[in-house]
Amino acid sequence: MRKNLKITPEGTKDYLFKECTAVDYVCRKIQKVFENHQFHRVITPALEFFDLFLTDSSGISAESMFKTTDNNGRIVVVRPDSTLPIARLVSTRMQNEVLPVRLYYNQAVYRNNPSFTGRSNEIMQMGIELIGSKGKRADLEVITTAIQSLKAVSKDFRIEVGHSMLFSTLIEALNADDDLKEQIETFIENKNYSALNDALDKLEEDDTVKAIKTIPSLFGGVEVFEKAESIIKLPKAIEALSYLKSLYQELSKLDMGDKIIVDLGLVQHNDYYSGIVFSGYVLGYGDAILSGGRYDKIFDEFNCSMGASGFAININHLAEEARYRSKSNVPEVLVFAKNDKDIMKAIAYTAELVKNGVRAQFSDLSDEKEAREFAEKLGIKKFETIGE
Repeated sequence: MRKNLKITPEGTKDYLFKECTAVDYVCRKIQKVFENHQFHRVITPALEFFDLFLTDSSGISAESMFKTTDNNGRIVVVRPDSTLPIARLVSTRMQNEVLPVRLYYNQAVYRNNPSFTGRSNEIMQMGIELIGSKGKRADLEVITTAIQSLKAVSKDFRIEVGHSMLFSTLIEALNADDDLKEQIETFIENKNYSALNDALDKLEEDDTVKAIKTIPSLFGGVEVFEKAESIIKLPKAIEALSYLKSLYQELSKLDMGDKIIVDLGLVQHNDYYSGIVFSGYVLGYGDAILSGGRYDKIFDEFNCSMGASGFAININHLAEEARYRSKSNVPEVLVFAKNDKDIMKAIAYTAELVKNGVRAQFSDLSDEKEAREFAEKLGIKKFETIGE
């Protein structure tokens, strides 16, 4: 008995007409931003070897990947991420390219999320990778490209910026065992401040403990830096804070009001990111729909050390918002051929209407009454006949 014949796997869905129109609309808008910044599209395989994601810096758990085997018994996974496959691509087929290289992608990633979480297992993503450059200029371009991408498809959005080295430096200096440090990182990443304070209360309070307790609540504008500077004592953390402040001052020149926010509690897989981190949000959706930052350590895995930064955008949720603003895909005109000898004339006339910007459709129904009923049901306002 095929009990799953009429359903899709958990975490996936079919996309119907207006949903597809909204996805196409969002992708076109974002693609234009990427290409205006001279990023070039690449496509990586939907299937990759499991080994690619067994790196210290992948940030992806083995449990969250869909796995199978190839004909040789090797474990392959359905692509859970696009950054590592692109790093593989650059370090092999593009190793002789002039750096930096600017790449973008538009493809789905697949995550095996726990049941009943409401999260999609199939996520349509667009993103960029700026590979082969480090420093403020590269970081500012990546962040401003992210801002322009959201601005192209949404009026109500915000970007939160932070620095991964703030917490990684503090966690490293914390007088605690590895298990507790890992728990604390998870609490910070999930913004579970109650559990964070409970865990830190078990430790002897010093400057590091005080800083870790305080920093996650520092969220806002330039005033955040003054508060953080008074409690951070470690040189590496001070350096990261100073760099973040200089970036924020430059981003403030965009004159976007409160759309750019400093979030010192922003942590995204500290083993993945090595510098600036940022997230994007749109009104009406709680989770981040954009995430990115600097991840220089990734290329160390390929014996090809170089700078790398970028971001990924969740197209699914942007398309949900755009669906209500996208144009109707109902034809304006239905063209009907009165006789078989007029079919080609009607097809040619339909093509001419389309060429002139009219949403026209040729009717493949042979009965005029049925064709008119079809137009009425679909809401097509104009019905034109060709032939006698």
